[in-house]
Amino acid sequence: MCGIAGIVGSECQGSHGYDLLHRMCESLVHRGPDDEGLFVRSGAALGMRRLSVIDLAGGHQPVFNEDQSVWVVLNGEIYNFRELRKELQDGGHRFRSHTDTEVIVHLYEDLGADCVHKLRGMFAFAVFDEKRGLLLLVRDRLGKKPLHYAVTGQKLLFASEIKAILAVAPELSTVSQHALLQYFYFGYIPDPATTFSEIQKLPPGHLLEFVNGEVQLRQYWNLPQYGTYSPRDEGECLEELESKLAEAVRARLIADVPLGALLSGGVDSSTIVALMARGSPRPVKTFSIGFQHADFNEANHARLVAQTFSTEHHELILEPNIVETVEKLTQSMDEPFGDSSMLPTYYVSRLAREHVTVVLSGDGGDEAFAGYDRYRIHLQDRAGYPIPQWVGRLYRDRMYRRLPYGAPGRNLAYSISLPWSERYVEAVSIAPAQRNYSLLSDDFVSSFRSDDPLSLFREHISDAPANDALSRVLYLDTKTYLPGDILTKVDRMSMAVSLEARVPMLDHIFLEWVASLSPEWKMNHRGQKFILRKLAERLGVPDAALHRPKQGFALPLLHWMRGELKDLVLTLLLESRTLQRGYFNAAGVKRLLNAFFCGRTDDCHEIWRLMMFELWQRNFLERINRHQPGADAGYAALPMGAA
Repeated sequence: MCGIAGIVGSECQGSHGYDLLHRMCESLVHRGPDDEGLFVRSGAALGMRRLSVIDLAGGHQPVFNEDQSVWVVLNGEIYNFRELRKELQDGGHRFRSHTDTEVIVHLYEDLGADCVHKLRGMFAFAVFDEKRGLLLLVRDRLGKKPLHYAVTGQKLLFASEIKAILAVAPELSTVSQHALLQYFYFGYIPDPATTFSEIQKLPPGHLLEFVNGEVQLRQYWNLPQYGTYSPRDEGECLEELESKLAEAVRARLIADVPLGALLSGGVDSSTIVALMARGSPRPVKTFSIGFQHADFNEANHARLVAQTFSTEHHELILEPNIVETVEKLTQSMDEPFGDSSMLPTYYVSRLAREHVTVVLSGDGGDEAFAGYDRYRIHLQDRAGYPIPQWVGRLYRDRMYRRLPYGAPGRNLAYSISLPWSERYVEAVSIAPAQRNYSLLSDDFVSSFRSDDPLSLFREHISDAPANDALSRVLYLDTKTYLPGDILTKVDRMSMAVSLEARVPMLDHIFLEWVASLSPEWKMNHRGQKFILRKLAERLGVPDAALHRPKQGFALPLLHWMRGELKDLVLTLLLESRTLQRGYFNAAGVKRLLNAFFCGRTDDCHEIWRLMMFELWQRNFLERINRHQPGADAGYAALPMGAA
């Protein structure tokens, strides 16, 4: 595990190339505190910061082939590297180390870019082929590891994090207004866009080839057709599910350093811990956090699971300094990020890092097995409201705005009036809050006249390889929310403390099988995550952990907002410095805050999203702009074409 960075272009020569590369890698030290590797030759510079996990002594990068004409840097883990190594040695390749990274070099020699099809793991890597003058960038199938790039002139820069690119090219810090609009709507910026108009994310399941100043981007993997397989009965389904998930867990237990698991006490993490405990000769190390507020203290559930599987359990009941933590985290976040669960993810990662270097987590289970309440609400509970389309349009266009704000059923009726796909896409965005409060300024919103931030989501639902509604939204979330929010959160918060997080439920072989399952195995009249809960029961996960409201690593955000965060919220969002940027409608923000602090609404997540945006502006963007004379930190000062 590490952070990678590089530049390909004629200026990457000699000491100047090393200086640029070192500056990029310096900004990634938190991702890899153990080692730095730099290599510059033939107009290419590849570098890495290493967190040593496999082959501690011999795993230095970049890694080369026999004649040093092909070099590679890898962020991630290749779980099937031992099998691949044997195949390659049988084919005549000679290895100099025992690291998983080296198999990529030799696979590339045999297969070129198609080598990626052989790899099983989480990865973002770069290969430079000196003979062809070609750079290959590859990101794993689900987007577990990040990879960003920018092309300027005949030069390409890439890095695990945006800050590494800006460290040597601050002129690329022009803000993308379209990306910020997406942030306000979703709380994150979906691939392939980034906050900066000249920097892109390499999308999950894609590879990029750069040669002679030209970029070729192509998709090498996608989820298969959903719902093509229906096991004969529950017993057969459980046998297959257990076998495939257990194998995915076993593959992720390979490490030359201490390894553990994040345990929230819910279905997903408890199932992973159960399978780890069964396959480990020693007690599994598990980690959980709780909060003083009783409604958000999951420590008891996690403790019960830990006792059931005899783990070496570590828990911490927190009374965190929230203001200090959000200030610290927003200084390092390259983009605004509005998911408040980043805080408990950071805290539990920090706890785990005191004891281990690698953890397994249960992330991905909700998108695979339909765990979110919104699936039930929008596809099941509200499916029984057959409203003619013309009636729905009449309500939305003419009646909705005439009803007083706060009128009972006003927003529910709006949701029900939409076709199911529109209803779901709206539900995962800030669109309802924008309708109610007009939080964003008219000037900012009107500059995107025909630019609908929801269009990408509609395209994914339309293009989904599925026939039923549930599978379509599972596909949508796997393409958007999973890499843009969940995996970004896990990667950034774990890497902030130099911890590697592995996610067995996103093993691509396992996930392809889960996708193929008929939807009734995931959500039916007996509940959500139906077959996964059945597996958890079969493995011995306690009923108290299985049959309780979904929380994950929950946090008392509403109570913090009305308590220790109140002064920060009011000061931050109503200051002239904030409002003068031109993004917010002052009257709308005041209405939102007034309704919340008077107890009329519980819109804490919308407030958090706005607060994190302004903190990112102050703590990250303004610091970048201080190194770029004339750069802007607000919408009003930006040219209209900066999208």
